[in-house]
Amino acid sequence: MTDFPAPLTSLREEDRLLQGMVLDFARREVAPHVSAMDVEGAMRSHIVRGLFELGVMGVEVPEEFGGAGSPFFSAIIVVEALATVDPSVSVLVDVQNTLVQNTILRAGSTEQKARYLPRLCADWVGSYALSEPGSGSDAFGLQTLARRDGAGYVLSGSKLWITNAAESELFIVFATVDASLGHRGITAFLIERGTPGFSVGAKEDKLGIRASSTCPLVLDEVRLGPEQVLGEVGKGYLEAMHTLNEGRIGIGAQMVGIAQAALDAAVAHTRERKQFGRPLIDFQAVQFQLAEMRTDVELARLLVYNAARLKDAGEPIAGPAAMAKLRASEVAERVASQAVDLLGGVGFTREYPVEKLYRDAKIGKIYEGTSNMQLLTIAKGLIG
Repeated sequence: MTDFPAPLTSLREEDRLLQGMVLDFARREVAPHVSAMDVEGAMRSHIVRGLFELGVMGVEVPEEFGGAGSPFFSAIIVVEALATVDPSVSVLVDVQNTLVQNTILRAGSTEQKARYLPRLCADWVGSYALSEPGSGSDAFGLQTLARRDGAGYVLSGSKLWITNAAESELFIVFATVDASLGHRGITAFLIERGTPGFSVGAKEDKLGIRASSTCPLVLDEVRLGPEQVLGEVGKGYLEAMHTLNEGRIGIGAQMVGIAQAALDAAVAHTRERKQFGRPLIDFQAVQFQLAEMRTDVELARLLVYNAARLKDAGEPIAGPAAMAKLRASEVAERVASQAVDLLGGVGFTREYPVEKLYRDAKIGKIYEGTSNMQLLTIAKGLIG
């Protein structure tokens, strides 16, 4: 595996150092376990502990709450770097930073921030529970009901495809206080693992990112106090829209990492593999393929970095985030596929990493909003 090539966009020295630190951790602590975790469909607990010790589970959280107090862009650097070694580990960190902690930072009360952010930086994994069996792309068609009960609420329903659920101690769960209100009834709640009536189901057996846990949640008359409402009642859909835009940039970074890893593997193999007495990389046809792959990776990286920098600048990011995720997910799938082609027969086996990268890349067009939903967002921006 090679170091990152010099990108066409500059990095702050702090981010370059952060990138190097994360890559060193990933290659030393994660790489030896990637294949086994993929086969077992489970994350090694020592890796999760290592991520907390490394300080990447609270990148944007202010130092007063135990975080690094770094900008959003730094979180994107972390997600991308981890994805070059294992996209499953990358998405665990991505959800923690771009979805869970960002929602609490933006919508949480002073008390909620003080209670949960230090734990999320130190030893608690978090999950973001929006999707349901009947509401995927139509995220706000959810049916989980939050019934008013005195000062608090009672939640009943189910969630599906919840990332990090097997490891999480805290869940941000979206429910509607009144289905007749449509999206204006949606409210976010904070639920801790072990709450009576709340349970996590068995992990899904997935095509890719297999070490990342994806589980259903069941809410059977879960009683919550008013202090567990996150943000304003009925404003959960606004929080979800803000957060998902940030999350899409994170997934874009994950896809760039996958594409970079596939390109690295293809370059290394074509240098070593000989045909007709010459290394494959000496053939112009192969050089042109690699050049196209490198260009695709850089284009995707530029889109992701631009969206992240716009977010840090306080600029609107719905369109840039959608474009970054759309293109990066396409690039990851295409570059991983081309890497399999260039490795030939061995690329089709599990002994080489590109087979797994190809499987891992597929999810990029699906979660955090399908490619069609990204196209819809981009089109709406064009037509006003």
